[in-house]
Amino acid sequence: MIETRVAYRYAKSLIDLSLEKGQLEQVREDMQLVYDTIHASHEFAIMLKSPIIKTDKKQEILKAIFGGKIGIISAEFIEIITRKRREMELIGIAEAFLNQYKKHKQILSAVITTASGLDKNLREKVLQIVKGSTTSEVVLEEKINKDLIGGFILRVGDQQVDASILRQIKNLDRSFSENPYVREI
Repeated sequence: MIETRVAYRYAKSLIDLSLEKGQLEQVREDMQLVYDTIHASHEFAIMLKSPIIKTDKKQEILKAIFGGKIGIISAEFIEIITRKRREMELIGIAEAFLNQYKKHKQILSAVITTASGLDKNLREKVLQIVKGSTTSEVVLEEKINKDLIGGFILRVGDQQVDASILRQIKNLDRSFSENPYVREI
C-alpha cells in the first residue's frame, strides 16, 4: 500500500505523541492490530471507505472491534480520525506508523521470496548474511511465489537480488530474441 501525505502526517503525530507519553511499544502493538484487522477483512476496509455509512456508526463499529484491545492513546487517536472523516486513511496511517516505528528503532526489513519456502537452517543462514551487511536489527519476512520455479529474490531496503530461475529464463529468452546471428547468402 502506498503511503499518502495525510497518512504520513497523522502517523508522525501519533509516533511523536506516543514517544512523549512513553507508550511507543503499546501504540505499535495497537497499530499492528489495526493494520492486521483492516488488511484481513475486505468488507471492513470497504465499510471504512464508504461515504454512505455515517461517521457515528463507523465510530461505534470501531469501538466494538477495538474497544478494550487497544490503549487509550490509540483509541482516542482513532476517535479523532473518524471525527475528522479520515477513517478511510486508517490502514494507511497504521502502515505509515509501523514504517516510521521501524525507522525510529533502526529496524531493517528484508523480504525473501522463494518458490517453496525456506527451512529453519536456510532461514537462519539468510538472516545471518543480511545481518552481516548492516548494523541495524533485521526482520526477515518470507514470501512464496511458485512462479519463480527455483532460486530466490531477496529485497533488503531498496536493494534487490534476483537469483530466481524465472529471471534466468527471462534473461535467456531476451538474449535469444536479440539474435546476433547473421545469415550468409
